[in-house]
Amino acid sequence: MKVIRASVLGYCMGVRRAVDAAEKSLQENESFHREIYTLGPLIHNPTVLKNLEDRGLKVLTKENLSDAGDSSIVIIRAHGTTPVIMRRLEQASVHVVDATCPRVHLSQKRAAEWSSKGYAVIIAGDRNHGEVTSIIGFAEENSVKTFVVQNADDANKISVPEKAILIAQTTFSPNEFCKIAEILQSKNNKIEVFNSICSATLERQNALKQLAGQVDGILVIGGKNSANTRRLFETAASLCHAALIENENQIPSEFYEMGIVGITAGASTPDEVIDKTEKELFSRKK
Repeated sequence: MKVIRASVLGYCMGVRRAVDAAEKSLQENESFHREIYTLGPLIHNPTVLKNLEDRGLKVLTKENLSDAGDSSIVIIRAHGTTPVIMRRLEQASVHVVDATCPRVHLSQKRAAEWSSKGYAVIIAGDRNHGEVTSIIGFAEENSVKTFVVQNADDANKISVPEKAILIAQTTFSPNEFCKIAEILQSKNNKIEVFNSICSATLERQNALKQLAGQVDGILVIGGKNSANTRRLFETAASLCHAALIENENQIPSEFYEMGIVGITAGASTPDEVIDKTEKELFSRKK
């Protein structure tokens, strides 16, 4: 058996930054015994979350912010949060560590800036995703209309205000974003369009496509609730035989029979899980 890794895979800059912030907080707190929380699950990877939980990291939601007592540490994950939630945290006696991805910060600032000028904010993304919620929060500070479009069908259904901007969730599908932008521009050719899809998303997709022609099958490693991992799997499945796994224990039996196996991983997948998957493939090779 031969295993080939995609040229770009695993942690992106924003996720690594958030995980590093959590690791640093846990290490520095060993002598102080303060409660450490993340606002929502830190990343979409169950292996990483379980490891951090075992070391004392807890999860807060907007409904139970009061659980964070005096002197607690609250880490804002890469997805960011809304101004309303941030103000509530600042008013409490907690220490906030802001690990919002810089690219998400840019989209938040754009939403705030353009909405202050009276522009409606349209976001191409998953309406239930934390990043999308955070961006909407910045627009709603200025009481403008906000829309979330998940696909071309959604774009066809909305009326585009005369003054409007389009922003993309950083992990959104590039092809779907182009379709949405084209539809909205046909309704209003003055709409301001910001393609804010992270280059890490594009790089992983391109590396996957280059890998597909060299292998008998591809393992996509990552959390099954991760947007960018799901899109990697969808692309892989359209190109060759593929499976989505969260760790080495989930490798389908047919992959052990293949001559060449490709590996890629979502932006929330740590190197350790990738290494263990490759090692497991070799441990049972024919």
